[in-house]
Amino acid sequence: MAYTISDECIKCGACEGECPVGAISEGDATYVIDADACIDCGACADACPVDAISAE
Repeated sequence: MAYTISDECIKCGACEGECPVGAISEGDATYVIDADACIDCGACADACPVDAISAE
């Protein structure tokens, strides 16, 4: 089960720096999480200022 980023994302980049495995990258409209690389630690969700990240 990977985390996902919703359309609420404001592209601030806070989550990208918090991911210990580098599973987050900047997409066209939002940041995106590579589900295969995600280790379900939740660090990104804790860092998101607009609560756009949740467990899938």
